[in-house]
Amino acid sequence: MIGMGKSISHTAASMSYGMNQEKEAEIIHSQYLAGETPREITEEFRIIQEQNELCRKNTLSFVLSPTIEDGKKLEKEQLKEMTERFLKEMRLREHQAVAFVHRDKEHVHVHLYANRISFEGKAYNDSFIGKRSQQIAERVARQMELTTVREAQQEKLYRMQELRSEIQRIHEKVMAQERPRDFDQYIKSMEQNRVKVIPSINRQNQLQGFRFEYKGTNLKGSEVHRSMSMGRIAGQMNFEKERAQRIAKDKSMELLGRTVNVPMSFTKTIIKKTIKLAIKVVRDTGIGI
Repeated sequence: MIGMGKSISHTAASMSYGMNQEKEAEIIHSQYLAGETPREITEEFRIIQEQNELCRKNTLSFVLSPTIEDGKKLEKEQLKEMTERFLKEMRLREHQAVAFVHRDKEHVHVHLYANRISFEGKAYNDSFIGKRSQQIAERVARQMELTTVREAQQEKLYRMQELRSEIQRIHEKVMAQERPRDFDQYIKSMEQNRVKVIPSINRQNQLQGFRFEYKGTNLKGSEVHRSMSMGRIAGQMNFEKERAQRIAKDKSMELLGRTVNVPMSFTKTIIKKTIKLAIKVVRDTGIGI
């Protein structure tokens, strides 16, 4: 679960957002309040806030976001418990507060507003409130056996590593079985294996590299694996001699129906690869020996 918190001065606008019916908003917790509409609640906050005219950002705004999977399982009562535990740990149980759940998206989350001014007119200490909100959210998540931020991050990293490995395996399979002679063939073969290869071309019409889109992720080649940078991929290609020479001469190449410029380092890689292939042919056939 993620917790975010800050002090705000625009209480009425925030309350209206929290109560937005288009987001399927529903009040799940209210303390020391009689009103039910944003205007009524804001007015009740204001009456207490008038005791401390020096405090400008006099409302505390929090967002509590369980993971998508946890959110699917949490009913209203559990969300209410989560909110109450958070308020208790933040030492805000004696302050006016109201919480709304938003279910308009797949990611269920709670908007919580607390009066920063106590009934005695004292302002709640909001030092490092963002960091404290996250720490308390993690504590509540552990109490309720929900997924913490750290656990969610570890799961995300593990999943991302799996996707990188899958893309790399598909790339190696294409290179070994299809033996593409240019990038057009490579891109087509990758797409046949459900990986979309997207050329990165700058404003000078120069090819900078490739991005790989797979199962909802979009990564640079070097982020997938160091062997999948543009230069490394070029080094694995089986460019025809004439085409390689033309690319080296023109400093450009045809890619998906358009002419793009290529860096000098790229042309050097292609020429080196072509020379190696030529030497291999000589050795294998005995020509010139």
